[in-house]
Amino acid sequence: MSFFISDAFAEAAPMAAGQPSMIEGLLFPIGLFAIFYFFFIRPQIKRQKEHKKLVDALGKGDEVQTEGGIMGRITELNEDYVKVEVAENTVMTFRRGSVLAVLPKGTLKEI
Repeated sequence: MSFFISDAFAEAAPMAAGQPSMIEGLLFPIGLFAIFYFFFIRPQIKRQKEHKKLVDALGKGDEVQTEGGIMGRITELNEDYVKVEVAENTVMTFRRGSVLAVLPKGTLKEI
């Protein structure tokens, strides 16, 4: 059946003196994971904790900016939602998590 292609049989290569051990072979993946952890995962977890602390500390009368760039003053809040007055007699409802930053008092003088 193998008229055009001859059969090839592989033999196990003898152990060379310079071949890395199993521990040396695991050093690269472990080092790569450590780099990813310290440069990507850890800073992201830190930002999430800071944002959660900011959202938990929201109060009535705080001037805030949402993720969409809308700025206003908090008029009412509950466990999940926040009502923000963006102009006179204009109140919008947002999720608490969409508040990006708390602005310094007096930033919004027009409202």
